[in-house]
Order: sequence, then structure tokens, then C-alpha cells
Amino acid sequence: MATIKVMSAGAVESILEVIGAEFERASGHRIDFVFNTAGGLRERFLSGDIPDLLVMPDAAIRAFEDEGQVKAGSSKPLATAVSGVVVRAGAPKPDISTVEAFKRALLDAKGVSYTDPKAGGSSGKVFAAHLERMGIADEVNAKAALGKRGYEVAQAVADGRAAIGTTFISEMLTVPGLQVVGPLPGELRNVGTYTAGIPARAASPELGQAFLKALTDPATRARWQDTGLEPAF
Repeated sequence: MATIKVMSAGAVESILEVIGAEFERASGHRIDFVFNTAGGLRERFLSGDIPDLLVMPDAAIRAFEDEGQVKAGSSKPLATAVSGVVVRAGAPKPDISTVEAFKRALLDAKGVSYTDPKAGGSSGKVFAAHLERMGIADEVNAKAALGKRGYEVAQAVADGRAAIGTTFISEMLTVPGLQVVGPLPGELRNVGTYTAGIPARAASPELGQAFLKALTDPATRARWQDTGLEPAF
């Protein structure tokens, strides 16, 4: 039995764990998962923490491939994730049909949760920029409950520390007691593609490739969709 090290962004965590468990049973190998923000993964990878399979935003994997740090031709898009809005189950759903309506909902909410841009989360960086453009960054940040990762954002809403939260829908669905209101409206819409690649210095690249093949088996497409993701294969 061998151990396969997989480092991945949190937006695809739930489906990787499900397919990973099945892969372990079928292959006899063990998967060592490391989940983090895109920024956190980049720091670990560049400092010499090398997995057998790396899953990050598409632009990051393509850049690593161009630099020779990911094997040429090994990368494969897995899925797209969409940022959305979440509230507690049973709570009134805010109007997010337009950017202006969403802006009012954020200002009216007793607390707002999103991923801390300083932690390296891609959805948090995008949302922080949206707040600046809408001119409400100070008001929202004064009552913000920031999470290091998406599931922490959803948990803050479930716990009542925030009335409204925004992160990738795939991360919201991992926390019980919530209801997804919908994707961010209009020009605020945020869609990110997550891609897998085999690092050039992977200890067991063939095992990383075997798991990547399992992840992109066409038979798994419906299950990716069930976790709030749109498969890209």
C-alpha cells in the first residue's frame, strides 16, 4: 500500500474526499489530503511541500506548468465553482436579484461573513474588491465575521455570528442548518475553475495520475453537480 499526497483548494474538498474514499477501497492505497486556500497552497508548494497531485485555480496551475513546476500536459480542469449567498435555514431570504438589492441586504444585515482576503482565499479577495467598488467596504467590514476558509464562513452563519455569508456554494453545502439564496448577482458573479496537475517533483506521479483519472471518470459527473460544482471534463 502506498500513500498519495493530494493538496487541494477547499472549493472541491467535499467531492475529492468522497471519490478519494472510494479510490482507497478500490486501489488499496491511502490518500493524504491537505486542504487550504489557494494562497496557502501556493506558499506551501513554493516552499518545497510537493504533493503527487495539486488542485488549484486554473490560472495558478497553468502558471506552474509554464514555469516547469507542474509537468507539461498533465493538467486537467476538474470543475467550476460559483460564489453565492447563504443564510440560516428558516431565515427570510434577502433580495439579491440585483447588485443594488444585494448592496441593501449587506447594509441591513446584522453581520456579514466572507473569507479573509489575507488568508489567500480566492472568493474572499474577489468579494473584498466588490465591497470597495460598491462603496460599502467600511460599513460591512465593521460587522464582518471573516473565515480563513469557505466552510468557516458558512459555519459563522449557521452559528448566528453572521446573518448573511458569501463563499463558493460548494463549500456552503458542507455545513448543515443553512439555505443557499443563490449566486452573486449581475457583474458581481464570481466563477472559478479548479484544475489538477502533477508536480514535476512529485514522489509518486503515477499514483497522482491514477487518482486524477478516477476524479475525471465521466460516471462521477452527476456527483460533482450534487456538491454544487459544474464538472469541466
